[in-house]
Amino acid sequence: MRLPIVPLLTAALLAAVPAPAAWGATGADLQVVPLDPDPAPGIGRTTVLAFVANGGPGPAGAFVVTVLLPPGARAVGPYFPAGCAVLAAGSEVRCSFGAGLPALRSATALVPVQLAASARGRLRGEVLVTGAGDPNPANNTGSFTIEVTGTR
Repeated sequence: MRLPIVPLLTAALLAAVPAPAAWGATGADLQVVPLDPDPAPGIGRTTVLAFVANGGPGPAGAFVVTVLLPPGARAVGPYFPAGCAVLAAGSEVRCSFGAGLPALRSATALVPVQLAASARGRLRGEVLVTGAGDPNPANNTGSFTIEVTGTR
């Protein structure tokens, strides 16, 4: 039997979120949950999972998830959600999500990337989330590391 990993992961990650009264707001606290993609060789592919959680207390309005890829990595698609926009010659991907993400739930943008033949070591990128009325912008960014395992 397979365990429902995403709901369990979401619940565990949100357990440390302060009580809504501590925020002094009634909106949705969108937060980036850092996740590293699978390692890949130079000229290989991996997928960045831009995981965003709503710490509540209410549902989120529309929001945008932006993935900033490091040098040596380029977005290649297909993306989820399908309407993601690729900018800066494939080094930035912006994905829009509609309003309604409930409190204590998550959304994930999937960004497949191609590594350059010259990619070596650990490549660090960033995920950002922006949404109106977020009471805690301090947790709206997170980094990820792509481990380059060698060449194919």
